[in-house]
Amino acid sequence: MSWTYERWLAWLDRPQVETWIGSVQGTPAGYFELELQPGGNVELAYFGLLPRFTGRRLGGALLTAAVERGWRLGASRVWLHTCTLDGPAALANYQARGFRIFRKERLTTEVPDETPGPWPGAPAA
Repeated sequence: MSWTYERWLAWLDRPQVETWIGSVQGTPAGYFELELQPGGNVELAYFGLLPRFTGRRLGGALLTAAVERGWRLGASRVWLHTCTLDGPAALANYQARGFRIFRKERLTTEVPDETPGPWPGAPAA
């Protein structure tokens, strides 16, 4: 499903959502997004590193920051989804920070070879 720029802004403008950027010497390296949910749950909805920063042991530090922020928000539970599209160290990284496997499912989806690129009218990088 493709989202418009306006839909992204509406999503990120909700008070239940926090997006944090991790940087290395001022260069964005990765991010995480937390979503406060009913019942005191905080979902680590999105987490990732840009390709040039993978394999440099930065993911663990960023994930620790995400989990700690979730608990500081007053969470009774911090949780996430993972899948085989995540990096090869992702599951071990999650488990090293206290996450446990709750359920396994087998789902398939088509993933495009190319990203959709920036929104129409977005400034060139």
